[in-house]
Amino acid sequence: MTGSAPLLRPELAALSPYNAGLTPAAVASRPGVTRVAKLGSNENPAGPAPEVITAVREAAARIGAYPDPEGRDLIAALAAFHGFNPEYFTLGNGSEDLLAVLARAVLRPGDEVVTLFPSFPLHEDYALAMGAKVTRIGLTAAGEIDLPALLAAVSRPVRLVLFANPMNPAGLWLDAVGLRSVLAAVHPDAITCLDEAYHEYASAPGDGPDYASGAPWLATHPGALVILRTFSKAWGLAGLRIGYAMTNTAELKRGFDLARTPFNTNLLAQIAARSALDHPGAMHQAVSLAVLERDRMAKALRSLGLRVLASRGNFLFVDCGRPASLVAEGLLDRGIIVKPWKQKGYEHWLRVSTGTAEDGDQVLAALGALLA
Repeated sequence: MTGSAPLLRPELAALSPYNAGLTPAAVASRPGVTRVAKLGSNENPAGPAPEVITAVREAAARIGAYPDPEGRDLIAALAAFHGFNPEYFTLGNGSEDLLAVLARAVLRPGDEVVTLFPSFPLHEDYALAMGAKVTRIGLTAAGEIDLPALLAAVSRPVRLVLFANPMNPAGLWLDAVGLRSVLAAVHPDAITCLDEAYHEYASAPGDGPDYASGAPWLATHPGALVILRTFSKAWGLAGLRIGYAMTNTAELKRGFDLARTPFNTNLLAQIAARSALDHPGAMHQAVSLAVLERDRMAKALRSLGLRVLASRGNFLFVDCGRPASLVAEGLLDRGIIVKPWKQKGYEHWLRVSTGTAEDGDQVLAALGALLA
């Protein structure tokens, strides 16, 4: 290339590619590694129900044809599962695909997006890619959601209020009182999007106030509301990439359909998700085990003298007291994949996914040695 003009839009040039982490194969090739514990992506180690795998195998002969571009069979099942109007569902290649679709549909240069911080990076990156500006609402010194600051921010005429409940990576959550106050405070011209990727884990019984989903407000919230869910986490379908959005307005639904790509969810993903809804027992069992392991790990990590935030996800946010990237590298040498957080102010924090009990014991032993 000899021209001097930049090829990329300045909004994109300022971003960094999403860090998806290392694969188990890459870590297994390290000298001395005999077992890999993959705890960096918040996956369900049990995978999907056996019936789901059977359904995918039976559908493999049909992959020569395009899938239903609307995913009507899956949407009908989702509508029945949620008791919600099927006309307001949109499928996506994972819920993160729908974050990008939402940004393309509603954000303009100069628009303001309010989000909780620390955040899932794509909540910010897709907004910034559209030329929007992001306002972060940080945690309190006690490591809690700063509800007064959030209420003040969303009451202004911003374009989009977007955050995860429970938060990723922090694991913190809003209860019914908190969520109701946020939805009541949101400016009438603002769009609200709640990313509920960890809804199934958050809905399980746990310590502290009960988590509240935004889905029940779809029928009554006067403003535009979007709820995002995924089959990648509790349902065990991360490798197939399938998620969905529920909206409360025909205009937003039309926006999703205009901004998404045709055939954005593949045949096998649609069939797997449909089968998973028919066999939810495996998901519920996996969630119960994950919650037990999460709480066991939190207690054990605190006994090592580490600060661990309360969590309703299938992960823990842990303050190492030193650069997390160095700790993560030491863990990789011991076959353990975790996610060192790199957003400003959280460079000493690790996000550790909930795996099997054997995975957890491997992490605890390694951290005990590294931090001694």
